[in-house]
Amino acid sequence: MQGDERFSEFFAARAPALRRTAYLIVHDWHGAEDVTQLSFARLFLVWPRVREETIEAYARKIVVNEALDWIRRHRRESVTASFTDVAAEPASESPIDLRRALDMLTTQQRAIVALRFLDDQSVAEVARILDIAEGSVKSQTSRALATLRARVPELVLAEED
Repeated sequence: MQGDERFSEFFAARAPALRRTAYLIVHDWHGAEDVTQLSFARLFLVWPRVREETIEAYARKIVVNEALDWIRRHRRESVTASFTDVAAEPASESPIDLRRALDMLTTQQRAIVALRFLDDQSVAEVARILDIAEGSVKSQTSRALATLRARVPELVLAEED
């Protein structure tokens, strides 16, 4: 099979999952689409040199790095005259807003949560993808889960089932 055909098949098979990962990091479907497209463009440039057994991990690393770069380039800061503190609705009256919950996390924590729990990556693999120590992955995962448990108690995490 030709390289371009293999790339097209890989794109068709993996783009939706990688776009979901990007979305969890950037919180914007249009941004996630841009991140995914830019990532696949970068992957295409090196496609002939990437080893078959590392394509998946390499593509995921490109998507995560591109998503983190996208956030740095598109920080949404706005100046307001006053701050309004909105009380949370009781869990029984409203569904869980996962986006609101993930917004409570830092960018790196969102990336770690996306890789660990959406993509089911090991601590070692997440550390390699984000180029941080395994201990940092463990501590940031712990902090992220603690934040989610404290601020969104109605959120039932998979590991608690």
